[in-house]
Amino acid sequence: MSLPSFVDRVTLHVAAGRGGNGVASVHREKFKPLGGPDGGNGGPGGSVILRVDPGVTTLLDYHHSRRRRAEHGGHGAGGHRNGSHGADLVLPVPDGTLVSRANGEVLADLVGPGTELVVADGGRGGLGNAALASAKRKAPGFALLGEPGDELEITLELKVVADVGLVGFPSAGKSSLIAAMSRARPKIADYPFTTLVPNLGVVSAGDTTYTVADVPGLIEGASTGRGLGHEFLRHVERCAAIVHVIDTATIEPGRNPVDDLEVIERELASYGGLDDRPRLVALNKIDVPDGREMADLVRADLEEHGLRVFAISAASGEGLRELSFAMAEIVRAARAATPEAPRERIVIRPPSADGGDEFTVAETGQGWRVRGPKPERWVRQTDFSNDEAVGFLADRLNRLGVEARLLELGAAEGDTVLIGHPDSAVVFDFRPSIDAGVEMLGRRGEDQRFDDSRPAVRRRREIDAAMPERGDTEARADVARRVDEARRDAGGPRSYEIGSDDDPDHVDESDE
Repeated sequence: MSLPSFVDRVTLHVAAGRGGNGVASVHREKFKPLGGPDGGNGGPGGSVILRVDPGVTTLLDYHHSRRRRAEHGGHGAGGHRNGSHGADLVLPVPDGTLVSRANGEVLADLVGPGTELVVADGGRGGLGNAALASAKRKAPGFALLGEPGDELEITLELKVVADVGLVGFPSAGKSSLIAAMSRARPKIADYPFTTLVPNLGVVSAGDTTYTVADVPGLIEGASTGRGLGHEFLRHVERCAAIVHVIDTATIEPGRNPVDDLEVIERELASYGGLDDRPRLVALNKIDVPDGREMADLVRADLEEHGLRVFAISAASGEGLRELSFAMAEIVRAARAATPEAPRERIVIRPPSADGGDEFTVAETGQGWRVRGPKPERWVRQTDFSNDEAVGFLADRLNRLGVEARLLELGAAEGDTVLIGHPDSAVVFDFRPSIDAGVEMLGRRGEDQRFDDSRPAVRRRREIDAAMPERGDTEARADVARRVDEARRDAGGPRSYEIGSDDDPDHVDESDE
């Protein structure tokens, strides 16, 4: 079985790399107990990038290898060592590649050397416990997991980028014409549909150099799938001009140049989007006596329709110079009207699952479903085997307002709450405002020793607020005594013992 030499449409399954996990680690060193958290972050996963490469002219490389995955990010380590970044996977594609999703949604039209499309973004790495440490959570015993990368199915469709497209019936001499005008050497034979794939040739006319595409032969009904034209009509979409190559020496009964032109024009009109392209008509095979006679006969009729007509012979080269300069004139005008587009890097972001808000809550037959980029990302990052990590997730959801929204909509304790897409949702039992089950935790995921409601903290703040009003000879201790006296006069608690845990001037590990 022979392999195809030209592939202009292929479906790919692409997957970006997963982000590495953060690590929970505590610094250990001789004579330095409780050295603090030093867990590093996970590295981000690699992305899948499509990049236009002028050296690539076909999608053949993806014809038999249709699954591509980028590298995963490395996991974090102790000693504040972050994980390595996953390497991006760069897939070279031809100039003029149209990228769309499996459902037909167009993502990008890649035109111009170097244009890039980040079609699948790598997952973010999880934070280590050093990055999660705060004034209230000085030594987290957990870390966040890395996020999975984007994964999707895309369709790559090649539309050849050429300045001039040659169209016509099979065996009209298009391949011979492109071979005579350029160094392209397409297959040429004396039977219909010799050309099975588009051929490109580079033509120079004066100081203008342009490309010419030979599109496989069209027949009546090509726009609806007859022959090969339906598969390759898209290759003339990007052409600045269309040249009708008409066989003036055909031996098929019932055919003549005028009718052939009308048939091809009807097919182009049925395909759509090509009405604004300038047309030229090349009456080919005038080296044959009957062909020259036919060209002289129909030339005036074609010119009456406003068409520029050239009598040519791809075999002898007659008329090719005039035709090439006419093509160059149209190409120069098209290039002057269309400035060169700058190199572009496009990043595709999936639409928000909830339409743009931070989250939405809806009652379903399965329970209360929470959707939103933040809640779903936080769930993916959580290690559910770690109670402290679960408490941290509960606090994050509570601060975002998920719990308040559930109560507002009538959720009761014990109701089922689902966070995420229906195919991959995480299920919880609704327990509003409860402890996470770890003795040292006050608010979920936090250390109660650092709670701002402690008496010592309140007294310290009162003293700090009174310090600007102190006298010139007063010290902090004098201000503290005034605050205590004011508290006693107001019927408040007695002053704290010097050196006790409630004394604001007492230094212990939790206050530093």
